[in-house]
Amino acid sequence: MAGILQRLHHGGPALVEDCARTLGVDGLAVSALLEGGVREVVLADPGMGARFEELQFTLGEGPGPDAARTGVAVLVSDLRAVLPQRWPALLPALAEDRVGAVFCFPLHLGAITVGVLTLARETPRPLNAREMDDALVLASALTSLLLNGDGQPLEKLAVMSSHAVLRQAVVHQATGMISVQLGVPLSEALLYLRAHAYSHHRPLGDIAQDVVARRLRFAPPAPASGPTAPEDPKDDVS
Repeated sequence: MAGILQRLHHGGPALVEDCARTLGVDGLAVSALLEGGVREVVLADPGMGARFEELQFTLGEGPGPDAARTGVAVLVSDLRAVLPQRWPALLPALAEDRVGAVFCFPLHLGAITVGVLTLARETPRPLNAREMDDALVLASALTSLLLNGDGQPLEKLAVMSSHAVLRQAVVHQATGMISVQLGVPLSEALLYLRAHAYSHHRPLGDIAQDVVARRLRFAPPAPASGPTAPEDPKDDVS
C-alpha cells in the first residue's frame, strides 16, 4: 500500500490491478462527484469493477450511490443476504454476475463528499482488519487527490489504468440530445435513458452510443387528437 500511495500522485502501469490485489478484492472503481450530484467514474478495472459501476450508473441505485448520498461507508459482505427491497433493480441485475460482496467508501472531508471508492469481490466475506485499514488509507489519499485544486486530479486518475473505463462522456452527450428531443431537463432525460437501457437489458453506454450516432431517437408522445408519424418509426422511442 505504501508503494501504491506513492504511485497515486505520479501514475504508473497496472495501478488498479495492484490496488485490488493489495486490498484482497477482485474489482475496484473510483468515482468523483460532479456538479448536481452526478457520479463520474474516473478509474476502474476492466472486469468486475467496471461492470458493477456501469450497472449502478444505469440503474441509479446501489451501495455506491448510497455512500455518495449519505457520506457513510456501505459494507455488504454478502450480497445474497440483502433484502430485495433495498436495491430492487440492482439485485436482480446481479443475479448472473459473480459479485458476492461490495464495499463502498465515501471520499469525504467533513461534510464534503467528493467521490466514492468501490471494492468488489467474488467470494462473500467481510474485509479483514488489514484490508479495512488499507481501504481507509487509500480512501483518504484519493480524497486528497480529488480535492486538489489544480484541475488535474481526474485526468491523472483516468490515465492510470491501461483500460478504458465507462463510456460516460457519450452518456452525457446522449442525455443532452434527449433533453432537446423531449424538451425536458437533463435530469429527466437521464431517467429516460436509464429506463430504456433497463427495459431492453442493454448497458447504458451502448444505448447512449445509439443516441449519439442517431440510430435511436426519443420522441415525445404524439397528441391524442392527431398523431404525427415520426421521421423514422423503427428508431423512435416515445
